[in-house]
Amino acid sequence: MNAGNNLDRFYETIRLEALGLNSILELDRQVVSEAVSLILNTSGKVVVTGVGKSGIIGEKMTATFASTGTPALFVHASEASHGDMGMIGDDDVIIMLSNSGETKELFDVIQFAQAKKIPIIGLTRKADSALARNSTVALLVPPTDEACPLHLAPTTSTTQMLAVGDALAVTVMEIRGFTPDDFAVLHPGGSLGRLLATAQEVMHTGDAMPIVRNDVSIKDAISAMMGRRFGCIGVVDETGRLAGIVSDGDLRRHLNDDLFDQDISQVMTADPFTVGPAMKCRELMEIMNDRRITVVFIVSEAGLPLGIIDMHDLVRLGR
Repeated sequence: MNAGNNLDRFYETIRLEALGLNSILELDRQVVSEAVSLILNTSGKVVVTGVGKSGIIGEKMTATFASTGTPALFVHASEASHGDMGMIGDDDVIIMLSNSGETKELFDVIQFAQAKKIPIIGLTRKADSALARNSTVALLVPPTDEACPLHLAPTTSTTQMLAVGDALAVTVMEIRGFTPDDFAVLHPGGSLGRLLATAQEVMHTGDAMPIVRNDVSIKDAISAMMGRRFGCIGVVDETGRLAGIVSDGDLRRHLNDDLFDQDISQVMTADPFTVGPAMKCRELMEIMNDRRITVVFIVSEAGLPLGIIDMHDLVRLGR
């Protein structure tokens, strides 16, 4: 079977789903504001429920809320009627997903929520549906054609629901002032979590640091540099403070200037750029990119070298 003659459907699917996404911009701002306020003002968690494809979208919505600082839990509507209703607390807010708004499995959850006076945010396409009528706030997704050529498989509708869930979570996240540091706490295994480590946690220390005193010969300084991979060497003064840095580029620039007859202080770049041990690696990477430098020394408040980091260390963190 040759797919070459059937690719029109591929692009038509994208076009229809894009139209569905654009239609969400028609959602009434006041209704959206009420839904966001319910989530912001709950002292409990966001409980998301649905079945079928809507349930799958609900699971992703739950994960997005949880990872952006809003406690959330997915409860399958079918299981809710068999004991999982106990997961829903009196202080929660429930988001119910149903394309038709007539999903029978949701009815028990609706009755339970109304009996407990738990607010419901209904996400549906049908304004006259049971879900819309019984919701505290009904988010009515504009009905557009499903991308499925049979108009049966949920495609455009689930894409719309996914986008609404993302928009709600991101809006709440921004209003609450959720920060990259907060994100890293919830994602310690991710690249951002690693980049929010401090310089002190990543730096090379001790004998790994290329350090010489300012009274050594350039020959000895080069030997110290060659034994390490950083392509530079730090120069400390009599008090141990980092007074300068010599890069392999500095040495190349002085090759024709009787290099070995010069004092190391004549070759070094005095008062080099340094950072403190508490600087986050993400910020350090941005600074190093802006300054177009590949290596930086980490120093104490007194200027004593504590460690060294190069761009390769930071790139590895971000992978």
